[in-house]
Amino acid sequence: MKSSQDKKQKTMQEAYFIHHIFSEKSKLVGLLPDKALTALFVEELFCFLFTGNIKGNAEEDIANQLNAIRETTKNLLTQCGGNIDEVNKNVAVFFESVPGIFTELSLDAQAILKFDPAANSLEEVLLAYPGFFAIAVYRLAHQFHVQKIKLLPRMMCAYSHSKTGIDIHPAALIGKSFFIDHGTGVVIGETTVIGNDVKIYQGVTLGALNVSKAYANKKRHPTISDNVVIYAGATILGGETVIGSGSVIGGNVWLTYSVAPNSIVYHKSEIKIRDNNPLPEAINFVI
Repeated sequence: MKSSQDKKQKTMQEAYFIHHIFSEKSKLVGLLPDKALTALFVEELFCFLFTGNIKGNAEEDIANQLNAIRETTKNLLTQCGGNIDEVNKNVAVFFESVPGIFTELSLDAQAILKFDPAANSLEEVLLAYPGFFAIAVYRLAHQFHVQKIKLLPRMMCAYSHSKTGIDIHPAALIGKSFFIDHGTGVVIGETTVIGNDVKIYQGVTLGALNVSKAYANKKRHPTISDNVVIYAGATILGGETVIGSGSVIGGNVWLTYSVAPNSIVYHKSEIKIRDNNPLPEAINFVI
């Protein structure tokens, strides 16, 4: 008898818990795109554009792949809360934009092949370069951002970030022939503007000087002009900071002010010759 009562009480507690979680969650969030489906969409679209193999009848196979990706896109946009007419319109606009995005990404891939001595072929760039994958996802997500679709572009770039260590906000504006080498730790903020033929290396941050919410609708991130090279570990901050065209920003540089075109900015390391005295013991050394 007691066991039956305990079981009934436990069932009631679980029902209350489920109801409580559901009601509280509904206050916090509305319709959400599915994370797993978003990841699948990113992978399928990248594969379709660059790395997938065509089987049997080429035209028929391509059409079938494209139709499957269209359906996934529809499902995701429906989950974002759009009605059927809005969803169909946004799907049409997005896929009309894909050929132009593909052309831009082809220029990005060619820039990597041209400037990275370790790149031996376009196939290697497409299959093995995290920088190219991150740029590809950014350009596709940016199109959704332009179409004023909420959340999905951020989720796409977050998925790319989890795979590559490269964090690009989908609202950033990035020009043609963009090259990210290695890429781990790269951060490109929301209001960043990057020109054409720009090259950046791992650990570069294009960030904000002020992270106050009051600045949410202002330009907080720097502008990088055409033909700029930014080497590993450099940090460039501020919405009014402009890096002039043709400039080279050296590794580990910290910049919060603009520099003129064709500047070279570098971090100077000091070298001291050790004497014969023993090194002091480390104090409060923590790993």
